[in-house]
Amino acid sequence: MSRTEDVADKTIVIAGASSGFGRGAAIELARRGAQVVVAARRGLVLDELVAEIAAAGGTVLAVPTDVSDPDAVSALAESALQRFGRIDVWVNNVGIGAIGMFWDIPIEAHARVVDVNLKGLIYGAHVAVRHFRSQGAGVLVNVGSIDSEVPLAYQASYAATKAAVLSLSRTLNEELRLVGDHDRIKVGTIMPWAVDTPWWTHAANYSGHTARMAVMDDPQIVVDAIVAACTDPKEEQPVGPKARTANLSHHLFPGLTERLSAKTADAESKKGDELPPTAGSIFEPVAAGTTVDGGIRARMKEEDDSAR
Repeated sequence: MSRTEDVADKTIVIAGASSGFGRGAAIELARRGAQVVVAARRGLVLDELVAEIAAAGGTVLAVPTDVSDPDAVSALAESALQRFGRIDVWVNNVGIGAIGMFWDIPIEAHARVVDVNLKGLIYGAHVAVRHFRSQGAGVLVNVGSIDSEVPLAYQASYAATKAAVLSLSRTLNEELRLVGDHDRIKVGTIMPWAVDTPWWTHAANYSGHTARMAVMDDPQIVVDAIVAACTDPKEEQPVGPKARTANLSHHLFPGLTERLSAKTADAESKKGDELPPTAGSIFEPVAAGTTVDGGIRARMKEEDDSAR
């Protein structure tokens, strides 16, 4: 059976679909014949995504949603069920960031990261797993990060929430095993390296410099991983050679790996252009950043060239 046939006619909910690999996964899954429900805060951007998918012959429903609101997440599920009658896969692609030294970031920004990245993901997981148990089957895909395994300087609360994402996925799989549902309901965690998406533009930033990270990955490899996880989820899935290497290194040499990652993050941050403090889009959506690729690698090259 081809992967196209695997997702054809399945109803797949994707949170965080207005940009980045959430948007890329929505486009690709619709192309493969899935019925896609796209959710994000920016309703107008979702309308543009719907038009793009529909023009290519795909089936899509947009539901503007702030995942930090449990009632909104419940309404997202209800809208999907009213339109398509079932939910086969729920992709918890939620993630905002606050960049800078922990003590320089306002506590309100840290709290917002927890509200979205952890509580918002829990709301989606709760709705999805309850539905899957009632329905008898389903796949939950939680998008974590290599930060789920390797904590990263300048991203303390983000790394903490992404570690919690992996822990939640592991626990859910064990609880499903205890009640005998583990063969019918699967939970997987996607763990990318730093990826060139608008996330870096949308993040709150109190580091004093533009956001960047060494050797960023192209978002397509994460899009491909999310698509594959819809039918073959892995409890712990580092994406790409750099993420797999970092994951293995941290298991073997945790202290050394953490010190090296911290030095890398620090060196990269100091290469960025000066930037005044900004809350980015973590509290309120912004118009910028609606594509899959974030243009961060191109901007980093310009910064590096100008520094020579």
